[in-house]
Amino acid sequence: MADFVNQFWSWFIAIPTVLGILACAWLVLGNMSGKGSGSGSETTGHIWDVDLTEYNNPLPAWWLNLFLITIVWGLIYLVLYPGLGSFAGTLAWTSAERYEIEMAQAEDEYAPLFARYQKTDLALLAKDKVAMRTAERLFASYCSTCHGSDARGAVGFPNLRDGIWSWGGDPKQIKSTILDGRIGIMPGWATPLGGTQGVDDVTEYVLSLSGQEVNADQLLSGQEKFQTFCIGCHGVDGTGNPAVGAPNLTDMTWLYGGSRESIHRSIAVGRRGQMPGHQSFLGEHKVHLLAAYIVSLNP
Repeated sequence: MADFVNQFWSWFIAIPTVLGILACAWLVLGNMSGKGSGSGSETTGHIWDVDLTEYNNPLPAWWLNLFLITIVWGLIYLVLYPGLGSFAGTLAWTSAERYEIEMAQAEDEYAPLFARYQKTDLALLAKDKVAMRTAERLFASYCSTCHGSDARGAVGFPNLRDGIWSWGGDPKQIKSTILDGRIGIMPGWATPLGGTQGVDDVTEYVLSLSGQEVNADQLLSGQEKFQTFCIGCHGVDGTGNPAVGAPNLTDMTWLYGGSRESIHRSIAVGRRGQMPGHQSFLGEHKVHLLAAYIVSLNP
């Protein structure tokens, strides 16, 4: 609440907040008097269905008292905690400090457990059902946003259950991917290939690598262009290269979609994907457990 570009914005928040609370108090106090219910009560003059009359009775005392309690509570809260612009509150409480305290407490409690897991080989750890229950919760917290709660991925986010790996599926390679992250870049080839026709030809050839029905008239031209521009990453036979994250084009597994349109777009304008590194955020001990969990998904 203190990171304002100037003091004006601090007052812009604080003044309306205080005025709003005072207005609520005025509204409550102004409704604490009125006529009692019954035949002698004052009416508003509104009548429906011949004899259905609206009376001007006071609000229930319990409701008014509860409203006053919330107003007093709000004022006390704003004195103790941040909420009025740059005023930090008398307790000087911050969410960042609280987060650090809770993380330190969690580290003290769970660090010995993670340290024990880290000493276990990934393949063996993947078979530890108790450890995998903990790992599953870590995955749900830190990985499911991109890879899905079932780890089957989505367009642009790889499926972690199918045993197909752009950067290698060895347990150590999986751990390295989580630790340090990966950056996959497929440059756009529309210009080098001579425009739309060249992209169309290569698209047909790439589709043929996975056994799909293609335009035979474009195959030869597409193959020639593929051998000229694409084999450096994807290999002569199109089976890819884990060293640079180049995917296998023969297995019918497509990170960005396997339709003719999706492949055409990948070739023409390229793709850029990034898996962020988690070492500084989670630490190697948690990454080790996560890597074992990914291994367990691919028995």
